[in-house]
Amino acid sequence: MNGHIWPRQYAAKLHRSLRRKIRKSSVPGAKSAAIPVIIQLKHPLTTARLHNLKRHAGRHAFPILRQLPLVHSVASRISPDCLKQLCRCGGVKKIYPDRIKRTSLSIATPSIGSTRVQRQEGLTGKGINIAILDTGVFTHPDLIRPASRIVAFKDFINHRRRPYDDNGHGTHVAGDAAGNGWSSRGKYKGPAPEAGIVGVKVLDRNGSGYDSTIIKGIEWCIANRKRLRLRILSLSLGGPIDSPYTDDPLCQAVEQAVKAGLTVVIAAGNAGPGYGTIESPGNSPSAITVGAVDDRRSLPQADDRIAPFSSRGPARFRGNKPDLAAPGVAIISLRSPRSRLDREYPDQRVGNRYFVMSGTSMSTPIVSGAAAQLLQSNPALTPSRVKRILKKHAFRLKLNPNTAGSGEINVRFLDNRRRSLPLIVRSAKQFRYRNH
Repeated sequence: MNGHIWPRQYAAKLHRSLRRKIRKSSVPGAKSAAIPVIIQLKHPLTTARLHNLKRHAGRHAFPILRQLPLVHSVASRISPDCLKQLCRCGGVKKIYPDRIKRTSLSIATPSIGSTRVQRQEGLTGKGINIAILDTGVFTHPDLIRPASRIVAFKDFINHRRRPYDDNGHGTHVAGDAAGNGWSSRGKYKGPAPEAGIVGVKVLDRNGSGYDSTIIKGIEWCIANRKRLRLRILSLSLGGPIDSPYTDDPLCQAVEQAVKAGLTVVIAAGNAGPGYGTIESPGNSPSAITVGAVDDRRSLPQADDRIAPFSSRGPARFRGNKPDLAAPGVAIISLRSPRSRLDREYPDQRVGNRYFVMSGTSMSTPIVSGAAAQLLQSNPALTPSRVKRILKKHAFRLKLNPNTAGSGEINVRFLDNRRRSLPLIVRSAKQFRYRNH
């Protein structure tokens, strides 16, 4: 890429991973496949600016797959030559790879038992709605009986109107946050069994999806937050970090969601135990990033240990992460019959209605449910206050902040007389030991 052929000011508009692709495509005999990209403009999207983009693309194919006004961007699949042409457009700020994100799930160590948050002090998440941006949501009895709590469903993958989950991950996550135990006579409950669920399908049946699709889901949640009374976004997904959060469109979208008043809870990832393994968008500073602990099937939190798979900080390019940890080993939650995970791992079924999984995918919605309890107690709390309170009252695990953040989720609520009411958010082991 010499300066005469490829001026430096144009090359600077390409994310470095795309610059590498350009170099490889310049090698004689190299294949020139279309590259999924997110093209960010310097100013908001308009018809004129989109027309200008197409004009710069010239004879090259330039399909606009998704418009992403939240981050002044469009998603496309274009050739390396088209990339070069678009970099010459003065309105283009930067071009990023449209990366794949996957569910933050570890199924390497399934075992009998569960870790689950239990309802305390009558705080059930009632009146608080949680968006689960994932593989979808199945109409499980624990979500629709005695009355449906699936408030809305939006499908950005197959554009179906009715709730479904062809992978199974999203249904499990929804149950971790807000299952009411209908099928188990109350045995398997989430922390917010009366909260509403908004299913946003941004991942396919394989549990993966493009950044641009996830951004579209976040954008939709922001646009519909008042109509749907949305307060929390739960994202149990992630991928490698290769740039600062300010240079990552998905992280930019997360930051915009927080500015819009939504508490965003994100999985730290399952790339541990090495340090520096936090995944994007968990490096977003305004989000609550969640690692996983193993409760070791004992009642006290004092003997809980960080799960080996849980990603550690520091987040590349930016400070300490995760913020909190929560139970994430052998969690029993909702089963989505005939979904991909259900078919591939039949030994992980628990009875006819439940399924056991491990991962920061499970820890994340437990914290989302706890946040719903906190918001029910005090609906006026801002996302930054929710995060600050959850971190302040975490149970200290005496670990490095880049291992378990402030500690394990341990929320205290304030009543109307401003007295501190202890609400210890623990795993379902408490319920199990009380009843067996």
